[in-house]
Amino acid sequence: MIKRLACMLAFALPLAMAQSSADTASEIEQLKQMLLDQQKQINELKAKLGMAVNAGVPVNAHPALGEVASTKPMVPAAPPAPPTFSAPPSSTTTAAQTPGPDNAGTSPLQFKLGDAYFTPVGFMDMTSVTRSTNPGSGIGTNFGSIPYGNTQGAALSETRLSIQNSRIGMRIDTGFGDYKVMGYWESDFLGQLGNPPNGGLAVSSNPYVFRMRLYWVDVMKGKNEFLAGQSWSLMTPNRRGVSPLPADIFYSQDVDVNYQLGLTWGRIPGFRYAYHASDKVAFALALENSEPYVGGGNGGSGAVLPAAISTTATTGTIGSVIGGQINNGSSVISAAALMPDIIAKLAFDPSKKFHAEIDGVMIANKIAFPMTGPAFPTNTKVGGGGSINLGFDLAPGFRVLTNNYYSNGGGRYIFGQAPDFIIRANGTASLVHSASTASGFEWTTGKNLLYMYYGGVYIDKNMALDANGTTKIGYGPIANDGQNRTIQEFTVGTNTTLAKSPKWGALNLMLQYSYLQRNPWLVTGTSPSNASLSMGFLNLRYTLPGSAPTIGK
Repeated sequence: MIKRLACMLAFALPLAMAQSSADTASEIEQLKQMLLDQQKQINELKAKLGMAVNAGVPVNAHPALGEVASTKPMVPAAPPAPPTFSAPPSSTTTAAQTPGPDNAGTSPLQFKLGDAYFTPVGFMDMTSVTRSTNPGSGIGTNFGSIPYGNTQGAALSETRLSIQNSRIGMRIDTGFGDYKVMGYWESDFLGQLGNPPNGGLAVSSNPYVFRMRLYWVDVMKGKNEFLAGQSWSLMTPNRRGVSPLPADIFYSQDVDVNYQLGLTWGRIPGFRYAYHASDKVAFALALENSEPYVGGGNGGSGAVLPAAISTTATTGTIGSVIGGQINNGSSVISAAALMPDIIAKLAFDPSKKFHAEIDGVMIANKIAFPMTGPAFPTNTKVGGGGSINLGFDLAPGFRVLTNNYYSNGGGRYIFGQAPDFIIRANGTASLVHSASTASGFEWTTGKNLLYMYYGGVYIDKNMALDANGTTKIGYGPIANDGQNRTIQEFTVGTNTTLAKSPKWGALNLMLQYSYLQRNPWLVTGTSPSNASLSMGFLNLRYTLPGSAPTIGK
């Protein structure tokens, strides 16, 4: 028995040891495989994090503006795709901002919080302007009030330096589900001066006032897009589609912060819906803040009002009209607008070389006339205007643009150079006809952008007699008070890239020369038949690096 047990043990022990050795080897192999799997997961996680950080590509989209360019809100995909360059927005992109192999990498200013990408936008401007006469309007030109030769302003020239047009803002891109969301904010230092606590008004310091330019949110799903906030008015010409982004808007390459005479534009709060039928056709409808306007703002000539309105406004008696009901250029968003302006735009982009659009606006105003009695008679008048705008490449880098506007009661959209209406002696409103154009070309060659524009404004006459039956009121050849019939501006300019880098931004030198002339409706005696002005701008601009994320479609 003992021998039999010994034999059994002798046989079984090697088998057990062999089985134990096999189990140990299997366990070691399993541990090795687990370590390899973990290392693979770690490497994949590192790659994803690196791609998320590198989502933005620094490409400045617009040589004169420094704003990010996109025709649609962009939103990061999950996981993010490798970074790709954005296409140039139009022929306005110079060599300084054209994507190239030297600007691959990450944007030094773009960052990500949660699922949102934040891209600072802006630039620093040092502007110098010299004018042959003194219109007293700062670095922005009030075209309709340049001084006549028989005034003190015409005896003085002016040169001023300013950093007011420097700009700062932020673009935010995110999304959820099928929705793409973009927020945009932009501010500059061209606000109205108040009473600074120290330093005086440009005596010991220049207390430039920070102001809001743009502040909106845009949501897109499929072919539908909705925007709310303060944006460029839908009446402002587009360079492409119906995009609200500054790089896709045409407001000239001028250094002048009031842009080119004859341009229809505004930065106005509102709601907007856009339908993108395809990449080539888009339609937009907007409700934008209205303002009952009788002229007198931004250097434009104002309508002569009935004595009843002028008297009540002066004495402050019941039924005050100026400021409370109508804006004569001095109101501060206090005139009682009847309803928002309704604007529609249809845009065609058959290729990157051609853009065409048709715009229209409807404006409604209501007036309560200041007469004695428990009831005040009211009058409602509906007017508006329309534009036909084109932009096309005549040759590589050479783009022709023409923007043309005609209105019956829509002069406010021509930078307020024409009144929307006059008020007759019986308290009824009568619409004023006006028309404008801003046309020219932009030529990109090497590191230079050259441009030339012509801007013109025509304001028709509309007159009546006051309650006394003899005094002329309204707009036109009423008196030698400078009410403008025509205003014209011829402009040439350049934008040269001095240096650029995806790490620190771009440095541009910008030059502009303009000749302005305005002609009144009436000239009497020895009064001048026109007023003219020559002015030159020099601007040095440093643009922040960075661009919107280019991932996602």
